[in-house]
Amino acid sequence: MTQIRVLVVEDEPLIAEDIKETLDNMDFGVSGVAYDSRTALEELSRNTPDLVLLDVNLGSEMDGIDIAQVINREYKIPFVFLTSYADKSTVDRAKHTRPMGYVVKPFDEKDLFTTLEIALYNFSMTQPRVDLSLARINKLLVGNLTQKEFEILSSIFDGKTNRQMAEEHFVSVNTIKTHIKNVYDKLDVHTRTQAIAKLREMA
Repeated sequence: MTQIRVLVVEDEPLIAEDIKETLDNMDFGVSGVAYDSRTALEELSRNTPDLVLLDVNLGSEMDGIDIAQVINREYKIPFVFLTSYADKSTVDRAKHTRPMGYVVKPFDEKDLFTTLEIALYNFSMTQPRVDLSLARINKLLVGNLTQKEFEILSSIFDGKTNRQMAEEHFVSVNTIKTHIKNVYDKLDVHTRTQAIAKLREMA
């Protein structure tokens, strides 16, 4: 999947479907939907996403804040709380997990899109920088990256969405998806998270 892959953790099926449709409209990919904490943990382990949208109240043994702690400890990927809870005690608990965003339901599509873009960028800025040239990367690959593919890979590392890359390179989103697929094939990966991990291995 060339899109940014989002795991939706939401215990209300109708709301989860609404979130999924909204993400589809924004050109994000949904890697999975979890209605409870057990399924969320299984999805994280089986199909680690690039970002997680977390409800707080899941009606199960663990809530979204508990899952956020697991993400920080084991997966180190960005997450955003999307919840109807805005009381002080919940926010105080949530902020200690260092989320990349906190959106209160009902949400506006533009607000959610902006929050996710900023979350991805801010998360990328917290990560150690990787100083790799195109020449060095190509020495480690069987199939060489082109200059354009190297630029796309750098944008992936910076947490940019397909739309942002399309605007920067003055091409269509579909063209960006083709470049990303070529990058994935040459790196022998299937997701953005895997591509970033592979880049770190090369450093």
